[in-house]
Amino acid sequence: MTLPVAILAGGLATRLGPLAGEIPKCLVDVAGRPFAVHQIQLLQRAGFTDVVFLVGHLGAEVRRVLGDGSAWGVRIRYADDGPVGLGTGGAIRRALDTLGDRFLVLYGDSYLECDYSAVAAHFVKAGTLGQMTVYRNEGRWDSSNVCFEGGRILAYAKENRTARMRHIDYGLGIFQARAFDKYPPGGPFDLVLVYQDLLSEGQLAGYEVTERFYEIGSPAGLEETRCHLAMLAAPENAGTSPGR
Repeated sequence: MTLPVAILAGGLATRLGPLAGEIPKCLVDVAGRPFAVHQIQLLQRAGFTDVVFLVGHLGAEVRRVLGDGSAWGVRIRYADDGPVGLGTGGAIRRALDTLGDRFLVLYGDSYLECDYSAVAAHFVKAGTLGQMTVYRNEGRWDSSNVCFEGGRILAYAKENRTARMRHIDYGLGIFQARAFDKYPPGGPFDLVLVYQDLLSEGQLAGYEVTERFYEIGSPAGLEETRCHLAMLAAPENAGTSPGR
């Protein structure tokens, strides 16, 4: 089963500094093409071809570069924050009419080589309002922030982390639109709040993946992701298909 995929691409690339220049973070060059193109192609290979970019800062440039997605065999639509930044949660809330009843959410600086179909199938089976994908991080790639035991998320916190938090929010969520009903439209809020509220209400499923994540949100992450994607593009690896 496939669902629309919302890509959060409205933030400022503050941590990248001059590496991003005057372009949106999702358009930063990575291994010879805009990073968003790598994301689009990964989703297309996984069979997810309905992509909605949630844009804000320099959103017109994202539209200009990516267009309607036909160049990569997908349909791309756009939802704009408007004149005031809405945060990750507010941007999704504003875009619900475009996204529909159920949808995936992916950060615009993440490259995730997981089985998207398996993630979606688990969500449908769980029947909850939301699902967080988690990875057993053990503090390696970033600070672990999820306690995931027995197939369940027991705790999630960006701050006040505990020693039991060995997993990390992988950066891929799935939601029913109803998960956002309680938040007023047009107001800024973070997706972290939605996850925490759903967890407290017993409405947050957890799905564990085993593939590590790549990201371009920091200079070190950008360099590592550039090396990884350049390696995948090498002739000897041309037949590989990450994301399956």
